Amino acid sequence: MAISIRITEDLKARIARLAEAREITPHGFMLEAIRERVEAEETLLALIDLAKRRLARMKKGGRGIPATEVFKYLQQRAAGEKASRPKSRRIS
Repeated sequence: MAISIRITEDLKARIARLAEAREITPHGFMLEAIRERVEAEETLLALIDLAKRRLARMKKGGRGIPATEVFKYLQQRAAGEKASRPKSRRIS
């Protein structure tokens, strides 16, 4: 499928410079950039879908861990401290 896109001369020059530095064609550079963006967006949408499903499951079951406890746990772990994993409980 052929697609044409209009880009500014400035952007065209930037793409050409970067493509040359990577030793690929400007066309190849643009395809790679588009592919990377599409993959990132697909990953984001999948993550959002997973989060929605997990939230629905949590609401249905009525159990969860308050965000403040999760953040405290993660901060302690990131600081190299010993931390007790928070436990889920009934959320109202």
